[in-house]
Amino acid sequence: MSKYTFEFKKKVVLEYINEYISIRSLEKKYDIKSHNNIEIWVAKYKKYGDEALLRSRKNKEYSFEKRYLL
Repeated sequence: MSKYTFEFKKKVVLEYINEYISIRSLEKKYDIKSHNNIEIWVAKYKKYGDEALLRSRKNKEYSFEKRYLL
């Protein structure tokens, strides 16, 4: 699975939103493996903004109490 940077994803999303370029065209233009990626990025960006495009796979540290409440 390819990993895309925040900057790249934002560029693609803004191009889709502001320039009315189709998802299929963006997929070909940037050699993105699946149009689903772009659809997900756009939906998340519209709902949550920039933070939605950041990778969230970070190891989080939880307190002892919180670990057992999860």
